[in-house]
Amino acid sequence: MENQTEVNEFILLGLTKLQELQSFLFALFLLLYIASMLGNGAIIALVLAEPRLHTPMYFFLGNLSCLDIFYSMVTVPKMLAGFLSGRQTISFTGCLVQLHFFHFLGSSEAVLLAVMAYDRYVAICNPLRYRLVMSPRVCLFLAAATWSSGFLHALMHTVMTSRLRFCGPNRIHHFFCDIKPLLGLACSSTRLNLSLLNIVTGGIVIVPFIVTLLSYLYIITFLFLKIQSREGRKKAFSTCTSHLTVVALLYVPVLFNYMPHSMEGSSQREMMVTLTYSIVTSVLNPLIYTLRNREVKSALRKVLGRKQFPGRTLIN
Repeated sequence: MENQTEVNEFILLGLTKLQELQSFLFALFLLLYIASMLGNGAIIALVLAEPRLHTPMYFFLGNLSCLDIFYSMVTVPKMLAGFLSGRQTISFTGCLVQLHFFHFLGSSEAVLLAVMAYDRYVAICNPLRYRLVMSPRVCLFLAAATWSSGFLHALMHTVMTSRLRFCGPNRIHHFFCDIKPLLGLACSSTRLNLSLLNIVTGGIVIVPFIVTLLSYLYIITFLFLKIQSREGRKKAFSTCTSHLTVVALLYVPVLFNYMPHSMEGSSQREMMVTLTYSIVTSVLNPLIYTLRNREVKSALRKVLGRKQFPGRTLIN
């Protein structure tokens, strides 16, 4: 495909123009980035190392942590480099790559949260058939479908954006290459791009959101109609609280940013919202699942105990 653009690079204007804030923001986002890497890496290591966590629920949790690690890597390193240099430039190709992986990982995470909600529905409402319904083959298929759907969704936007002609301003009012601010710089018609953003991206956000809501409506109805013991309800709800918190942290800002209420250049408020689900959420997810999940906390204590007392298992 012939590259029709006349702009070879873009300038990312970032979060602020105030030089005195650059050092503070660099330190803040570096800490958040390290916390995200360590927290999500620890979740993946626990799921792999602890046999008790070799279940569908934790298999999908490991996938979520992988997505969060890659999600942070798409935007944060470039932003940190911009804080140090004072000028954030990115090539046209680099911009498309960043756009692709941001939407690839973001849409995959939306689909994965719906899969995790369905897993909880089967585990709570149909426990006798849980191992059959959520067999290892089914889990692998769902994981592959999650990553594939996100990749194809992002590929569509990447290809359509690459066909646009950019001949004027090259300053992006954002801290990374997102679709909305890029479309505002295009010289050619963006009507089809906007339609795809509204319909397809809206669909890949709304459909998993509806699946998640329906799953939890079934779960709540089942618990109040079928489970009589208060302790049984409490135990079932405890396995869902973490997931519901993560769903809220992702969907509330995403629905705000990508619904067709405004397709103009990204405002400061929209950048703050994007920071919430692209960086802050990836830091909070491991904490949410660790602090509110007894099995994860138990596995973490067990692994840490092995490292502190490596000879204990031999003595026992």
